[in-house]
Amino acid sequence: MFYLFESDFLGLIPETFLLLGLSTLLGYGVWYEKGRESEMTSHQLWVGGLCLAFTFILLCESPLMNMILCFNTLIIDGMSAYLKALILLSTLCIFGLSFSYLQQERIKAFEYVILLLLATLSLMLMVSSYDFISLYLAIEFQSLGLYVLAALKRDNEYSTEAGLKYFVLGAFSSGFYLFGASLIYGLTGTTNFEDLGILFTGVGPTDLFTQGSVVVGLLFLSVAFLFKISAAPFHMWSPDVYEGAPTVITAFFSVAPKLALFGVLIRVFYLGFFDFLFSWQQIFFFCSLASMVFGSFGALAQVKIKRLLAFSSIGHVGYMLIGLATGSLQGLQGIFLYLLIYLVMTINAFSVVLSLRTHEGEPRFLLDLKNLNLKSPILALTFSLTLFSMAGIPPLAGFLSKFYLFFAALDASLYSLAILGVLSSVISCFYYISIIKLMYFHKAEEVQLKPLVGIDGQKGFLLGITFFGILFIFLYPSPFFLLSHAAALSIS
Repeated sequence: MFYLFESDFLGLIPETFLLLGLSTLLGYGVWYEKGRESEMTSHQLWVGGLCLAFTFILLCESPLMNMILCFNTLIIDGMSAYLKALILLSTLCIFGLSFSYLQQERIKAFEYVILLLLATLSLMLMVSSYDFISLYLAIEFQSLGLYVLAALKRDNEYSTEAGLKYFVLGAFSSGFYLFGASLIYGLTGTTNFEDLGILFTGVGPTDLFTQGSVVVGLLFLSVAFLFKISAAPFHMWSPDVYEGAPTVITAFFSVAPKLALFGVLIRVFYLGFFDFLFSWQQIFFFCSLASMVFGSFGALAQVKIKRLLAFSSIGHVGYMLIGLATGSLQGLQGIFLYLLIYLVMTINAFSVVLSLRTHEGEPRFLLDLKNLNLKSPILALTFSLTLFSMAGIPPLAGFLSKFYLFFAALDASLYSLAILGVLSSVISCFYYISIIKLMYFHKAEEVQLKPLVGIDGQKGFLLGITFFGILFIFLYPSPFFLLSHAAALSIS
């Protein structure tokens, strides 16, 4: 029996190492002396960061790059390796932001590190899922950890509300997923994505019963996934959860689950149901349009920083859905490139927000950014360039990602998506530039300047690296084009 699974264990070495590392941290947290929780949490952040770093190295040095594991339930390929690397890097960045945040918020829960590592492990398994059953188990594994993380501040009613809303709507979307997968299984008798792709080859619009039944199942599946990535019109939980959850957890929600879920969307619809392209393309076409419109206009009315970033995230999801709706290799490459640049921009934005903390607490409202250039010119400049990049203004990294997706849409004759994408980028410029106006163009006497708490080394390092990426990815994009192209080729 061990011989049967020997190659499977070799393919899952990164995940196995991460599981052993977090199990060790769990034992350390249970047996550590009570009353020294803050010191223990700091230790766990360092050790957890090392676990993530070594897992990243094991992933990059893995000798097995194309392999199907565990009786066709998991797969290792270029796309899974690329997305797993981004997930590990995003969690490592969240750990870097957490050192000072946990001390300042007086959060002494050693489970924080354990839950983040468990969520990361489940996201890695989700990216490798090759079957509806393994995918469902990975999604629920990930969701359980995120529900608890959203409600981490037990004495804060907003955090409790965020956890409860996330739990209820997460369970709702899981029900949609199970119903859609059950319909497809009842029709075909299989849950494996590759088997479904082979079975449906050439079905097309000729068999109306099969076509109609599968399209209903795909509709339920797509609704479940669109709930998870907070795409419009299934986005209304997102601003409330982002606002109520602790800020570092909001940063994690903004990046890591989206990385995994876009990989899942690509694998399910491109591998299992590509012959139904003209059916599911319309779903993502509509949701892409809606996400760009709701993201742009919803952000205009916001007065709180995290809610504005939530609507900004909804808009970015709309841009990435453009690549999914194209049904082409160029669209896939655009998604993978956008995910990398979105990771860099989002981590930089949340690093700046967490660096704006005063002795009274972290900033909640946009008005708290008034005259930031007088308090910290470097932070004001960093945040300004990040906002310009999110708006897609050249020659910054955000322009490169949008430019590539819009050309993929034009190449697939989706002209309305490309035009609306450009228009929504113009609208988003308004609220991004209004933040820059607050930071630079308010009179000093209008607001009392409150000194900022010093920036710790980990946050400063993240600010520097991500700022460098936003400035220079556009100047030398070749390595990132090659990585995203290799990831897209592995799925096509």
